[in-house]
Amino acid sequence: MGGCKMDALVIGGGPAGLMAAEELALAGRRVVVCEAKPSVGRKFLMAGKSGLNITKDEDVSRFLAAYDYGWLAPMLSEFGPQEVQDWARGLGQEVFTGSSGRVFPVTMKGSPLLRVWLRRLSALGVKFRLRWRWKGFQDDGFCFVSSEGEHVLRPAVTVLALGGASWARLGSDGAWVPWLRERGVEVADWKPANIGFRIDWSSHMARFLGQPVKGVALCVGERRERGEFVVSVRGVEGGGIYAVSRELREGGALQLDFLPDLRTEEVAARLGRMRTGETLANRLRKLGLAPVVVALVMEFGRGLDPVVAVKALPVPLVGPRPLNEAISVAGGVMQSAVTEGLELRALPRVFACGEMLDWEAPTGGYLLTGCLATGRWAGQTAASI
Repeated sequence: MGGCKMDALVIGGGPAGLMAAEELALAGRRVVVCEAKPSVGRKFLMAGKSGLNITKDEDVSRFLAAYDYGWLAPMLSEFGPQEVQDWARGLGQEVFTGSSGRVFPVTMKGSPLLRVWLRRLSALGVKFRLRWRWKGFQDDGFCFVSSEGEHVLRPAVTVLALGGASWARLGSDGAWVPWLRERGVEVADWKPANIGFRIDWSSHMARFLGQPVKGVALCVGERRERGEFVVSVRGVEGGGIYAVSRELREGGALQLDFLPDLRTEEVAARLGRMRTGETLANRLRKLGLAPVVVALVMEFGRGLDPVVAVKALPVPLVGPRPLNEAISVAGGVMQSAVTEGLELRALPRVFACGEMLDWEAPTGGYLLTGCLATGRWAGQTAASI
């Protein structure tokens, strides 16, 4: 394929790239998808190991508010929670909504959906080149290396769906950043998102490592989120922590409210009715707090008023876990670098989508929906050229 022309090239075989490829193929383009790994959708399948959360079933305005970057709103308004569910059903995958509003395929796995999707893409004429790693530009072409050697492709239009810079072993390594910057594309530096935070535990906490903390409110400044998290060997992680990870990453202080349904005065009254000679640990147990919560209060709350220790326990964080451990990232191709159609201003007829764009959202279906919506948008606008 060295030096050949084609209708459309998609670089990256994740959800955004596959969605772009489908839109291009539906418009009658001859599409080639180049993927560096031996198979496509690797991060998609990994995310679905514990249940593939495809979207969040909630009011569109509330859904959009979860994205800190409003410039994606037109794309998400056209392909939001309902459209994602219809898309999954169109691939033969019935879905259900859990008590939290998160939407999953009935099978709970990503592999059945991906298999059907790939069959549909193949039926549309989409071709796949696996183990083709993009290594930058060669004049006006895209240079790839594979086991057969080097290839330079010069398509009519190109959609980049290269991922961010987390989970490098699955393909998102951010290696493309210097190549785009050299061509004048503005790319914001990476920051970890949906990430755990390090804590230097005392030996007192050893027997509680790996245990979940449930029904807690996590408070960072004015932000207050109900959720749960896990006390891990390296610190704290899990959905509750991820929900406030942006504020924590930017230097906010974490406080935990272990009895979020009780007013401070009621907690004080309950503690006040207990015998003054009792140990703090016993008083905490009588409040109904789980052993792991009692351990956390004893770890960080010694010397504090017991009410404060229960309702606003300060948790000293050392810092976020490394970027490569993040579920997602902030940073990437900036809004100023693309048109409303996601075409790169510095590279006409080249489009960008998915996690390589500079946007951030929590876990809970928002990430996958954002990738699908931006991939669809880029594919449609590229097909119109």
